[in-house]
Amino acid sequence: MIHAEEITFSIGTFELRRFSIDIAEGEYFILLGPPGSGKTIFLECLCGLKKIQSGRIRIDGHDVTNLEPRRRGIGYVPQDYALFPHLSVEQNITFGLRAHGYEETNINETADLLGIRHLLTRSIDGLSGGEKQRVALARALVLKPKILLLDEPVCALDEVTRQQVCVQLSGIQRRLGLTTVHVSHNLEEAFSVADRAAILHKGLLQQVGTLDELLRKPKSEFVARFMRCENIFCAEVTGRGARDSDTRVKLGDIELQIAGRRSGKLMLMIRPEDLLVRSGSAYNGKGENIIRAALVRSRDCGGYVRVELDGPVSLVAHMTHAAFAELQETHQPDVVAELDLKNIHVLPQ
Repeated sequence: MIHAEEITFSIGTFELRRFSIDIAEGEYFILLGPPGSGKTIFLECLCGLKKIQSGRIRIDGHDVTNLEPRRRGIGYVPQDYALFPHLSVEQNITFGLRAHGYEETNINETADLLGIRHLLTRSIDGLSGGEKQRVALARALVLKPKILLLDEPVCALDEVTRQQVCVQLSGIQRRLGLTTVHVSHNLEEAFSVADRAAILHKGLLQQVGTLDELLRKPKSEFVARFMRCENIFCAEVTGRGARDSDTRVKLGDIELQIAGRRSGKLMLMIRPEDLLVRSGSAYNGKGENIIRAALVRSRDCGGYVRVELDGPVSLVAHMTHAAFAELQETHQPDVVAELDLKNIHVLPQ
């Protein structure tokens, strides 16, 4: 559906460098990355608000690189919504229709889809953030675009409203079958809507894949850390593991086993939710990949408890509330962290 090939765009000291990506028809695609990584610039290049300096953009197999924005079949909702405060809700929604010379039809249908028909006569100034977001979305959808671009569509909303709008966005996308590209820096937001995602950093595409692939199989330390993995270590191979197909590595003052045959120096990643933490008194002294440590800090994060462990290496683990409560019952700071070798990921060098 969307094929961007070797796109280059520079402004000031920033450059979007040889950016290539394919987005399938009907896909809900998230662009992730820190501020200044180039997410919004890519959207503006895609819809024609910025002219690329090299490369090609194809939509449905048609080269749209040099087409003006209104001829690309794209609906765009900017981060600030760009609503006109002197116009009513209805006038804002129909503005694009008038600009394109279309008849002002299906307004009620679009308003009903977004649950804002009762707001049509209202002014923009009196609306909540969530209502403004839906008006901006209605203005884009009323043109019946093939592609919908959303630039940080829920960043200005409170947590509860953000969740509600994400559910609504996902439902509308599925109902209309729209190819959607959604810019965000929020992982919870991405997990609530995305089929696939891409991570950008300083104008470079770091990795594309499902959220699970980005979490479990990052292709760089940057991607691993962006996906909130704090357990990243340098290690060195010391020999074969207990099984010939595994490898033993030295990590600080300890040795661990990892899956697969490896050599030389490695960068290892362990997801915090993959660490099994239990009381040191419950450990029988058997097993591989056991790290003795002390629990030095914990914080309730709602869906899990984040615990910090101090030992031969410092570790962060995410525990269920039930597992953490069981650990607290022992009233002992000494714990053991168990690592399944299948959950130790080797980052590509």
